[in-house]
Amino acid sequence: MEDPLRIWDRGLQSERTRLAWVRTAVILATGGLGAAALAVPAGLPRPAAVLFALAAFCGAILLIRTGARFRQVQRALHGGAPLNAKADAVVAWLGTLAVVAGALVFVLTVR
Repeated sequence: MEDPLRIWDRGLQSERTRLAWVRTAVILATGGLGAAALAVPAGLPRPAAVLFALAAFCGAILLIRTGARFRQVQRALHGGAPLNAKADAVVAWLGTLAVVAGALVFVLTVR
């Protein structure tokens, strides 16, 4: 029987967290690039393309930071150190808000 006091397994939480951040980053990067690439030839206002490009840039930043974030989570889990992912969360929110704002510009300008 497994130890009932064991509340986590070594490495799997941080691996799942890493995969979730990678998934978020890839969706922001590819979605932002795709939307920006479609916005330009469709004749959408420049702010829409810029917002979609900003979302792609945020996704790229998150993807680049994945390794450092994974090591930070590992240290926090195994060493009892506090985990501070505020900067990454802000970048993710900025990218998400850029997508929403770009989509809003798209909806308001296309009739």
